[in-house]
Formats: sequence, C-alpha cells, structure tokens
Amino acid sequence: MTSNNYLFTSESVSEGHPDKVCDRISDMVVDSYLSKDPFSRVACETLTTTNKVVLAGEIRAPKINKEKIIEKVRACIKDIGYDQSGFSWKSANIETFLHEQSKDIAMGVDSKDNKDEGAGDQGIMFGYACKETEDLMPAPIHFSHKILRLMAHDRKNGNLKGIEPDSKSQVTMLYEKNLPVKVTSVVISTQHSKDLNQVQVRDMIVPYIKKSIPQNFLDGLKNEEIYINPTGQFIIGGPDGDTGLTGRKIIVDTYGGAAPHGGGAFSGKDPTKVDRSAAYVSRYLAKNIVSSGVSDKCLIQLAYAIGVSKPLSIFIKLADGDESKVETIKKIINKNFDLSPRGIREMLKLNNPIYEVTSAYGHFGRKPTNKGEFSWEKTDKQDLFKL
Repeated sequence: MTSNNYLFTSESVSEGHPDKVCDRISDMVVDSYLSKDPFSRVACETLTTTNKVVLAGEIRAPKINKEKIIEKVRACIKDIGYDQSGFSWKSANIETFLHEQSKDIAMGVDSKDNKDEGAGDQGIMFGYACKETEDLMPAPIHFSHKILRLMAHDRKNGNLKGIEPDSKSQVTMLYEKNLPVKVTSVVISTQHSKDLNQVQVRDMIVPYIKKSIPQNFLDGLKNEEIYINPTGQFIIGGPDGDTGLTGRKIIVDTYGGAAPHGGGAFSGKDPTKVDRSAAYVSRYLAKNIVSSGVSDKCLIQLAYAIGVSKPLSIFIKLADGDESKVETIKKIINKNFDLSPRGIREMLKLNNPIYEVTSAYGHFGRKPTNKGEFSWEKTDKQDLFKL
C-alpha cells in the first residue's frame, strides 16, 4: 500500500466500562459543584473495583454534604445499570476524600490586578475535524461509538435482554487516497448474563453493526471478519472484573487516534483547567473551519502555561493543498476569538453543569443541546472562515 492507502482502527468503550464508570462519577461531581456555584474549582479522581468506589481530589466551592455526594454516586451506578453481586448501586462501599484546593494552584489561576485569570495548568491541547462523517469526525471512532450507544439505549429500554453494561467496540477501515472506503473488521466484546451462550450473544449484537454503519462500508465484510466476544464468555465485567480510574480513555474520548492528543484527560475537571476547555475550543475552531468549506481537514494545537492567560502558540494544519490558507485562518482566529481561559468559558458557556453527559461515547461528534451541552460542536462561526 502507498501512504495514501492504509488500514486504520479506532475503539470505543461503553458507559459500563470500569474507567467510564469513574469518568461518569467524576463529571457528576463537577456538575454538582457548578450547580452550586458556576465559578467552582473542581479536580476529582475516582477509582472503582469490586463493590467499592473511592473519590479523591481538590475542591474550592460551596460545601456539599458528603452523604449527598455518595447518594449521587449511587444514582450514577444505577443509571449505568449495575446491580450485580460484584458491583451494585445498592451495596457498593463508597468513600470520598475531597479536600480544599491548593493555595499555590489558586494563586496561579485567579485573576489579579484586573488582569485576566491564567490557565490552570501548562500543556498542549488539540482539536480536529474532517469530512469523513456528517459530524465531521473520523469514521472509525464515529462508528465505534454509535454501535455502543445503540446497544446501551436498547439495553436500558429492555430491548436487549441479557446484555450487561460493560462493552467495547473496535472498527477497522480501509482508506484509499486518504478517504475511508470500507470496513474490514469489527470487534465487539460485551458483558452478558450467564444464561446466554456465545451464539445467542452474536445473534443479538451483529444487527447493531448493520444499524450503525452504512451498507456501502459493509459491502464485502465477511462473517469471519466480525469478532463477537472473541475470548469466549464475558460474564464478570465492570469494576468487578477490572479496576477503573478516571481519565484512562483519552483516545476514546477524542478522535480515536486519528489526531494527536496533548495527554490531559477531561473528566473530573472544571473548565478553568485548559486540559478540558482548550481541547473543546480547539475542536470548535477546527469544526467551524472544516464546516466553512475552506478545507476537508483541520488540526489545531493550542499551548498554555499556568498563570498565563493567552495561549503561547497556535498551530494549524489543513488538508494537503490548503497550506497557503493557514496564515489567513490564524489571523481570523486572533481577531475574532478570545482564547484566554475566561474567554473560552464565556464563548462556549462552560461554567454550566453540562459535563456528566460527556463522560461516555466521546466528547466530540455529539449534538449540541438546549441545555448547553456540547456547545463546542456548534458551527455558528463557519462564515468567518469562508475565504
């Protein structure tokens, strides 16, 4: 194969994956404090294992009773669907170790002398968009997420009986001339009840592949190229089967490996943390640029330093042949977008409790809601980039 023709694979994991259980709980904590005070500072990490949940982190916000937080943790676990002997919303032992934020960190990010507040940390953040799908996301991660979302929907409404919350999907696609042309394999591993055998599981799950991926991409896909629970039965799953931690699925959360990642997780962090807010605005910029028609792809990198309000650098890469447009686009961004932490939060309205819903099935490629969720997915600035 030439460099323009290749196989590329992305994976997704369900809301019942142990790491995603942790992301959900950590983002619930963020939303809980932002509901009390939109300027709350939250950094919450969660660990889950067999019938145990541990929360730890730093908070600067109005006090929330520990029992109330524990009650909300149980509500998260219940909604995900865990009421198993090894992990149950009713009986899990839940401990919280949330404490006051470091004054050294607070000093770096608070506004002072009428100057804008600085970034909550140093780091690099990436945003990406491409015309491979209608949501301007890379096709392999888009389809991987969709399979699991549809499975979860039917599991919760009772149309997929015997399938449990912990699932993973993986889609491999053939690219020709840098465009996806067909699916070459699909892997789905899903937790199930002891009453189902693997033939039954396969018969239940394969239809979700066909519901999620357009037929033109599935043409030629052989039965043996669809792997359902390839290791055999998957009865023990979730936190009972594997320990979970917040922030361990950062590639699943973003572009499935199709674009670089700065390394910082999103979940559990309030929007003063540029790990989260700058990654969101980078996607917002990239999506509006591609939506404008100026290029079929856009990669953006922003770099920040703790206590410094403006990004230290802005890097833009467009599709091959569009390199001459980069400087013009950079000037448009500098003129029309305030990329300070405060500017990003105000532009995308990030101080609202909008994060729990982001914790599974990707932070990007989602539909903006009238509650303010996924505001970074809007294409309301595309006209600025029409050259």
